[in-house]
Order: sequence, then C-alpha cells, then structure tokens
Amino acid sequence: MKPGDHPDFFRLAPPPGTSRESTIRLDAEGRFFHDGVRVDHPALEAALHSWIARHPDDGRYILTNGYDWTYFRVDDAPYVVRSVRIEEDRIDLVLSDATVEPLDPASLRIGEGDALYVKVKKGGFDAKFSRHAQTELAPAIGEDGEGNVVLRVGERAHRIA
Repeated sequence: MKPGDHPDFFRLAPPPGTSRESTIRLDAEGRFFHDGVRVDHPALEAALHSWIARHPDDGRYILTNGYDWTYFRVDDAPYVVRSVRIEEDRIDLVLSDATVEPLDPASLRIGEGDALYVKVKKGGFDAKFSRHAQTELAPAIGEDGEGNVVLRVGERAHRIA
C-alpha cells in the first residue's frame, strides 16, 4: 500500500522545511520546466506527465507519485494529444502520459490560434492537440453544408464548437 492510498494523504502537512508549492511549470506545448530550466531527461519528463492529477479539495493541478505530491503550474492544458489513430468507426488519442483513449467527438473544441482541444480522463481534464496530432486528424475534419467545421468518424459528422 502506497501512502497515496491513505484517505488523508492530500491533507497531511509536507515534510518539515518543505512546501507543497513548487516552481514546476508545464508550458502550452507540453514541456516541463523547473526553476525556469527545461526538464529534458526523457524518463523524468515521462514520469511527470504520468503524475498529473487534481487536488481533491481545491482542484488545483498537482503532481503525485503516490509517495508525495506538489502543486505545479499549467500554462494551457495539462495533457497533450501526441498522436491519433484513425480507425473506420473511431479515433483513438495517444496522450502525453502514454495512455490511449477514445476520442469523444462531442468534447472537441477550437481554441486560440485554431488549436484543437478535447476532454480526456473521463472528462476531468483538457488536452491540447500537438501540431503533429492535429495534422494527423486533418483528413477527418471538414465542413458540412452549412459552413460548420465537423469531424467525420465513420458515417457520422460531429460539429466542432
């Protein structure tokens, strides 16, 4: 059993002389920085992506590995869609935490600079499409007869907000 399994894990005080606040930041491109310096070690960066969560009391973004946790800053979306897998009747998303989940077309939206966003993790988090993933999705995006941007999945067209 990890300490994170304890019901009061997120309410316990930090170790003496430390704080739950950190200088860790996730930028709009999905890159981590600590004290203004890019985290470029691949294994550490992968671990940080896999530790993203929300504090159960205040909803702020945290990093937790089940043994400790800290708050961190997110400039845009906490997850990035790294690539997409287009099948005949579905589209799967490969996320920055290395998980794969089906695209919920109803949650797609267009943001600033025509960037695509989608809800992930059972609707609890936003994910921003990387340029690569957005380009991979382009063949499934078009317009309907009324000038709306739509995503085509199989025989269905889903309007993108």
